[in-house]
Amino acid sequence: MARAFKNTRRGLVASLEATERQLLRGLFQDVITLLEPERTADEDPLWAMVGMDPNAHHEDFAPPTDRATKRLLPDADPDDAGASLEFRRLSERGIREKKIGALREAALLMESSSLLLSTETAPRFAAALNDVRLVLAERLGLESDQDAERIHAQDDWSKADTVDEYLALVYNFVTWLQESLMQAMLKSL
Repeated sequence: MARAFKNTRRGLVASLEATERQLLRGLFQDVITLLEPERTADEDPLWAMVGMDPNAHHEDFAPPTDRATKRLLPDADPDDAGASLEFRRLSERGIREKKIGALREAALLMESSSLLLSTETAPRFAAALNDVRLVLAERLGLESDQDAERIHAQDDWSKADTVDEYLALVYNFVTWLQESLMQAMLKSL
């Protein structure tokens, strides 16, 4: 059973069972898969390194069609499609890669049963957990207080009969872990 994050002299420490670590590792990898940009054969590596391509067409930077990916990469200005498109052209690749980096680092941290985070790694781990929560929330249709109550009412793994009930339990676990981390981070200030 997972133990919440606590402050120690070495950093922020939590303990996770092997199945919990495996679950989180899989979730981190799933979100990485959603975020990985498609590369083209004729892509200029220098422009790819800085996260943009001056020769790309505007349709190359259309908003994601998957709702969960769009939740991770929302429009900069929902009321101005042109400004949102330009923002995507200039920054989306960098945002994706920053998120992917945090998710990969979080997945690597799952190799140890004792999760030790420094003051530098803790915010990135929290961001990775948040990205997982955003995807799960979208998959569960979390849009209102009633939806949140329905999801948080799921608290018994033995009674999960449907995919949505299982996802609700996973969402609640990730939420608990993130809250535990945020509380520990606040206490360390």
